[in-house]
Amino acid sequence: MKIKIGWLLVAVWILASCGTTRTGRTAKSATGEGVSFLPQIQVTAEQQRKYDYFFLEAMRMKEKKEYDAAFGLLQHCLDINPSASSALYEVSQYYMFLRQVPQGQAALEKAVAYAPDNFWYSQGLVNLYQQQNELDKAVVLLEKMVTRFPAKQDPLFSLLDIYGRQEKYNEVISTLNRLEKRLGKNEQLSMEKFRIYFQMKDDKKAFQEIESLVQEYPMDMRYQVILGDVYLQNGKKEEAYEAYQKVLAVEPDNPMALFSMASYYEQTGQKELYQQQLDTLLLNKKVTPDTKINVMRQIIVENEQSAAKDSTQVIALFDRMMKQDQDDPQVPMLYAQYLLSKNMEQEAVPVLEQVVDLDPTNKVARLMLVDAAVKKEDYKQIIKVCEPGIEATPDALPLYYYLAIAYHQAEQTDSVLSVCGRALEHITPDTRKEVISDFYSIMGDIYHTKKQMSEAYAAYDSALVYNPSNIGALNNYAYYLSVERRDLDKAEEMSYKTVKAEPNNSTYLDTYAWILFEKGNYAEARIYIDNAMKSDGEKSDVIVEHCGDIYFMTGDVEGALKYWKQALEMGSESKTLKQKIEKKKYIAE
Repeated sequence: MKIKIGWLLVAVWILASCGTTRTGRTAKSATGEGVSFLPQIQVTAEQQRKYDYFFLEAMRMKEKKEYDAAFGLLQHCLDINPSASSALYEVSQYYMFLRQVPQGQAALEKAVAYAPDNFWYSQGLVNLYQQQNELDKAVVLLEKMVTRFPAKQDPLFSLLDIYGRQEKYNEVISTLNRLEKRLGKNEQLSMEKFRIYFQMKDDKKAFQEIESLVQEYPMDMRYQVILGDVYLQNGKKEEAYEAYQKVLAVEPDNPMALFSMASYYEQTGQKELYQQQLDTLLLNKKVTPDTKINVMRQIIVENEQSAAKDSTQVIALFDRMMKQDQDDPQVPMLYAQYLLSKNMEQEAVPVLEQVVDLDPTNKVARLMLVDAAVKKEDYKQIIKVCEPGIEATPDALPLYYYLAIAYHQAEQTDSVLSVCGRALEHITPDTRKEVISDFYSIMGDIYHTKKQMSEAYAAYDSALVYNPSNIGALNNYAYYLSVERRDLDKAEEMSYKTVKAEPNNSTYLDTYAWILFEKGNYAEARIYIDNAMKSDGEKSDVIVEHCGDIYFMTGDVEGALKYWKQALEMGSESKTLKQKIEKKKYIAE
């Protein structure tokens, strides 16, 4: 019977096809203990030729995603040679994808039985056994793989995992010893054996394991410190002290030993010596910044995990370090990040300034400084931070953006256009289109300020090419067109997009209402200007005056006068506002 595979992709749970066309002899079922390796059926040269042809054709159909045809050809291959491991492997993948696990497992077991030298077939079957929680079968096969593939370490690591889950600790130790013979004695294996011995409550062998690591590498002080740490973590404080002192006698500036001694003093309640030891480590110019950073991170984690969570201790330690001459930005950067995590932004600013002095290319620190200045609306500080920033990191587009905004606030219009132009020189194919659009939008605003309307509209067009949903560009473009009473249909279309995107934004509602006003749709304009007046947020004198204009054109003179007078009280600089109030009628500018 033909199995319908249809259009399904055969992206299988194991590996992509690793089959070969080497074939042979009749398969018997695998035993319940796992897979029994079987001899292959002998085929004639003519049968082999036919097999090769149909197998390759099956692979071709598979590539063409004609899975029904591929499966049928594979079945024909097995009719020619039932012990062909390559066809069995491929068939197993089809069954697995169709979730017919028993058939898939049987086919894969046969593939392994007939091709015991194919590592990937065996590895796939091990994965399946583990998925099916048939761990005993997986172990049997893995033990065979350890012997059959001595250059491969994966089977031993898989055995470690399974034996660990089964809590067969003697087998775990045995497997670790086998790995140690292949890889040599190393810290990871010894520490794992130490852990397992402790779980087995065999403290003597646990400590002997770390001690043997020290004996194996007597000149490597790191292992001696590890031995001391193991002693300290397990209550053997005297032995820990002796181990650390042995290291410090040979290497007085050994950072690991110094930090471990600090931990020793802390655990033994010797607070003054603990603090002195940390100072000896962290104020030592011979200790690398990387080591100091690692120590400080550990101190921060321990402080956060403690019941007291006393950040003043960490800050005091950082302050002592900062009093030294710093020639590496790592320590002040970590300090700044810690201060910010404690909402101490004001204290973090001078530290961040020190970071960018040491490393002008540090974008993260510079953007943190920008963020602090933006919150204070200190545009002079933004300029101070961003100007050297774009010189040091010409590709840092966010710095150009903030600098352009700051120049805009400072009314340095030519500088805004210059910095936006420079930013656009550094865009790449990977630059987000929304970012490019924002620069063009800013340029449009500036050109409008300079009364260069053709350049402004060209900039807005560019902004909308890169991001048709740029709400700011859509609103400003639409409003300026309405003020000039040109292209009002285009303006209405753009403005409507902004109202749809943000229906409660008073500025966008006002723009749309004003465009409707200019088109003579006064009743509809009143609906939107009323919504603008009702929306949250402060209303500008322009919006209030527009409200008066629209009310007048809908016949509500009293309402118009109310809003015109309100706009005047708000400090409106409209050229016609006073005349409107005096003459009680709308006067266009």
